[in-house]
Amino acid sequence: MKARSPMIRPYNRSDTDAVMQAWHKASALAHPFLSDELIAKADALIRNTFLPMADTSVIEQEGQVVGFIALLGHQVGGLFLDPAYHGRGLGKALMDHAAQSHSVLELEVFRDNTIGRRFYATYGFEELEEKADDFSGLPVLRLRYSTT
Repeated sequence: MKARSPMIRPYNRSDTDAVMQAWHKASALAHPFLSDELIAKADALIRNTFLPMADTSVIEQEGQVVGFIALLGHQVGGLFLDPAYHGRGLGKALMDHAAQSHSVLELEVFRDNTIGRRFYATYGFEELEEKADDFSGLPVLRLRYSTT
């Protein structure tokens, strides 16, 4: 039996636990420098504020939500994929999905997030500036991708 190809679809509230599980796993890998306190605060903010207001799409593999991309206009607020699914083109598929409706995408990535930085550089994002993150105070890089 052939494996089903990944499906990208709009997020709905029933996806919240799966989305947050993917976020926690990916964040633990990419953001080991964040304190447990910051992770707990971010969890509440994402779950209760960010997901309901963002234009979020999820990606399913074999019928299971394994990652998501959340947009606020052309701003990528988050792109997270369960690490068990890294290296399969799913993150690129989510970014391609976002780029289909936005000729310019911008985002912030922690300077110390080498996994995210490598992915975004490979995708074609360019660095605009470095600044302190409003939420954590840690250094972040502001990046931009343009299809033009």
